[in-house]
Amino acid sequence: QVQLVESGGALVQAGGSLRLSCAASGRTFSSYAIGWFRQAPEKEREFVGAISWNGGSTYYADSVEGRFTISRVNAKNMVYLQMNSLKPEDTAVYYCAAYLNIRQRVAVYASTYDEWGQGTQVTVSS
Repeated sequence: QVQLVESGGALVQAGGSLRLSCAASGRTFSSYAIGWFRQAPEKEREFVGAISWNGGSTYYADSVEGRFTISRVNAKNMVYLQMNSLKPEDTAVYYCAAYLNIRQRVAVYASTYDEWGQGTQVTVSS
């Protein structure tokens, strides 16, 4: 089991960049795939991207492909979401989530993920 804490959310202008961090506790962190999701006001939670247990595989939603990058450092129990060329429609609460998986294929459905952080707010002004 892992516990997740996101940080790095902020107010940023359109076109800017931001890096979110997801800190995990637990000795088995390296056995977990990590996903990033976001939820805007009055909208459903949506998949942003995910990274496999060893960083060998990543997958992104079409809406962020080419702008966002997920990375991880298992030795530090950390996962990062680098967000570039931000748009106002990227405004949302961002969550990192985890599920036990040592395959390279990662899940895109929130229901697959067992552990969730509390979220961090990202606001992109136009």
